[in-house]
Amino acid sequence: MSAEFTIPSDAAMDPADIAQIELYILRRMREISPGDHASIAAGSGINLMGLRDWQAGDPITSVDWPQSSLNNFSPLITRQFEEDRHATVLTLVDASQSTLCGLRNQRIGTAVARAVAAIGFSAAFFQDAFGFVSFGDRFEALHAERARTGRSHVLHCLNRLLRSESVGMREQVGNAAATLSGYLAKASLVPVVSDFLFPNVAAVIDELAAVNTVHDVLLVMVDARLAFDLPATSAGWIEVFDVESGRMQTLSSREATDLTRRVEEWQRSVQWVAQANGLDVVKVGLDRWQSENALSALVAERRVRKVRM
Repeated sequence: MSAEFTIPSDAAMDPADIAQIELYILRRMREISPGDHASIAAGSGINLMGLRDWQAGDPITSVDWPQSSLNNFSPLITRQFEEDRHATVLTLVDASQSTLCGLRNQRIGTAVARAVAAIGFSAAFFQDAFGFVSFGDRFEALHAERARTGRSHVLHCLNRLLRSESVGMREQVGNAAATLSGYLAKASLVPVVSDFLFPNVAAVIDELAAVNTVHDVLLVMVDARLAFDLPATSAGWIEVFDVESGRMQTLSSREATDLTRRVEEWQRSVQWVAQANGLDVVKVGLDRWQSENALSALVAERRVRKVRM
């Protein structure tokens, strides 16, 4: 598996982490859904989902020749099909500056990446389509990858997410919620993986609640206390830098040690607001097995609900 990855050494996860998550998810999904997942089937599906430019690897039988002739066959246009039994899992992923905070390998971004991997491999187990839209500090979309089926596509998505986190790639393709809607053609499962440490979180939840009227939105809240559990210091005043606002601020040692409690209260209030708007919330941390166990079970249960709609 490591040969499929070219991520920088400072990324949130390495190929060994991803391999362990995949093995655990496969074992866990076989336990909780014996005989319930879709079997592998030949063919490209029966429902026409739309048209797109031809890409390497597309079967020649999927080419829409009349449509391609309108632009002189440059490029070729292919038809996209999907089967009814498959669900779509399009994940909104927090790629804001706060996810870079933490100590060594205990960063918020590590928990975010592990959650995305768990969701992606759970979707691949059911042959469901998986994709993502990453967003920044102002809930603006940074990257987007259309949902497709297969383990290789999950690995491609993880590779792209981890590389963009390390090298700071920013595409900025528009508002995250609006971008999300443009990538979904039917009711889908939409996990939102974030620490929710941004100032306009109430407005974001309003947008997600609107998306939830059509799709199944699930908030995956990463426990951010780990990034604010600062070591003890003898200094009376501590100068801190806010990575999202870019401002410097001086805190007393007492205020600095109180940051963990304040972050916990903030996330608790976000959870309350989300639930008041009809959104389910699951909280995950760096306890890998506990988080991945919870996420795999949720994907298994909620994707069945969408397939049956």
